[in-house]
Amino acid sequence: MMHRLSALRSSLLGPALAALAATLLSTAATAATPAATPNATERELNELVDRYFEEILPLNPVFASQIGDYRFNDRFANSIGPEHLAASLALDRRYLQAVDRLDAAKLSPGARITYDVFKAGRERDIRGAGFPNELLPIDQFSNPATDFAVMGSGSGAHPFGKREDYETFLKRIDGFIVYLDQAITNMRAGIKAGVVQPRAVMVKVVPQLESLLVSDPEQSVFWEPLKNFPDSVTVAERTRLEGQYREAISKWLMPAYQRLLDFTRTEYLPAARDTVGWSALPRGPEWYAYFVAAYTTTDMKPEEIHQLGLKEVARIEGEMNAVREQVGFKGDLKAFFEYLKTDPKFYFKTPQELVDGYTALKTRIDALLPKMFNDFPKAPYEVRAVEPFRAQSSAGAFYESPSEDGKRPGIFYVNTYDLKAQPKFGMETLSLHEAAPGHHFQIAIQQELEDIPRFRRFDGYTAYAEGWALYAESIGKELGLFTDPYQYYGRLSDEMLRAMRLVVDTGLHAKGWSREQAIDYMLEHSSMAENDVIAEVERYIVIPGQALGYKIGQLRISAMRRKAEAQLGPRFDVKEFHSQVLRDGSLPMSVLEQKIDRWVASQQRAAN
Repeated sequence: MMHRLSALRSSLLGPALAALAATLLSTAATAATPAATPNATERELNELVDRYFEEILPLNPVFASQIGDYRFNDRFANSIGPEHLAASLALDRRYLQAVDRLDAAKLSPGARITYDVFKAGRERDIRGAGFPNELLPIDQFSNPATDFAVMGSGSGAHPFGKREDYETFLKRIDGFIVYLDQAITNMRAGIKAGVVQPRAVMVKVVPQLESLLVSDPEQSVFWEPLKNFPDSVTVAERTRLEGQYREAISKWLMPAYQRLLDFTRTEYLPAARDTVGWSALPRGPEWYAYFVAAYTTTDMKPEEIHQLGLKEVARIEGEMNAVREQVGFKGDLKAFFEYLKTDPKFYFKTPQELVDGYTALKTRIDALLPKMFNDFPKAPYEVRAVEPFRAQSSAGAFYESPSEDGKRPGIFYVNTYDLKAQPKFGMETLSLHEAAPGHHFQIAIQQELEDIPRFRRFDGYTAYAEGWALYAESIGKELGLFTDPYQYYGRLSDEMLRAMRLVVDTGLHAKGWSREQAIDYMLEHSSMAENDVIAEVERYIVIPGQALGYKIGQLRISAMRRKAEAQLGPRFDVKEFHSQVLRDGSLPMSVLEQKIDRWVASQQRAAN
């Protein structure tokens, strides 16, 4: 199994650009760090990583579909089964041994990046395979049962553009049912081993599963593609496919979902734990330390991160007080928080108004980006509302990458389920983070890079990806945004969220905090809606360490910029700095720092 940290296990998952943005976003594909003709060692490295990528695709067929490689569309891997786990681990070990045999001293700087990233990824996944992640296959935040429904509804990675696509998805259903039954087997083993999810979060899985159960197949989300057959599908073929889907939904999918629901209710929830921290699990502290190192790509310890978070929270609170005074609010900060949470003027009245607001903001931001960027992705992105069947348990907003073949755009999903969790003052910072120049730039540009091995176009590190997105928020004023003090407060509010994560994640998993203690801390230090806070805390509970990557990554990238500015003085070009950060894709922080140092040195040499 690809470990949960790997971007190669991403989740299952329009309007044309305005004239100016269309021009900007249709530039030529970006080149990575330029390199001379590769030598023998570099050619061997490139061949090695290309072989690895080809071997990983049949093991991860849904990932292949996500990137537009449809050779394995008839498969759904039993990635938590013992055979798959063994095959994935053997693959990582074999390729780590192969890359270790290369002489890294013979590699160019660009090739050395590939070497370092590939080796770090294999070491990360091998170490992660030493922990029983497969015993925790389902939670309220990462639920393959709902992810598969997204794909089957036609909103995800599986295409429904021709007859064969409908037929391959029927076969994919067979593999998915095997996975669900394996999940039940694994969770039973987890109960025996004492490796179980907290009851407080698993109760949220029940309504997720209930929402997918129907007695009439034509009312299922899996029937949606059959409402929109492409013209190429004949009437006879439609009739045949409708019969096959009706049988697959009623005789196979619904019973499989019912088995998982019954198991969750009657066996798993009674055995689930009352604790929430990872430290309560067998080898919990060691397991959490692994997550911290892997998600931050640093050697920072949980206590060090906790203290850094406390300092950042205090600093940001000071800036929030300055905004409170600027707008003339007479009460204290807690009263200001309450005002922002309760005054209707800060919230939209309808879901469509919320989506329309982000669509209009997209056009405005697109026009500002040339001030600070030279590189733009070719792929456009669209603003969409999260589908109703998964809205209740989904994040407030998230980004889905475009397909490699360009047929599916990037998607900035906005959750309209709870309008009180979507304040108007948070729109500018959220759009910068999730769309442009945040995740959309970082992910789409990475996928479009021409001069890096294919695996690097899709691999990823949380500290880089989320660090970049949070850095993108931090340059809003330079771009010309945050002129409204309430919008700047929204930026501070989101930064506060990332700072609180340093405190709360380590508090939960290293310091014995309860769920309620974490919720109270976040409510005390922010104006976030309580439902949003609960969703955040419960996310940290089931994905330990991941939330640390945002602030740690942003602080590292900001430090790299300050260092480059100090060393280059007036010769510093922020557009070129951004290009340097983006042009080699997602990197561990240490590898990115080395790259920026080399760029600064080259600029200094050119000036002499």
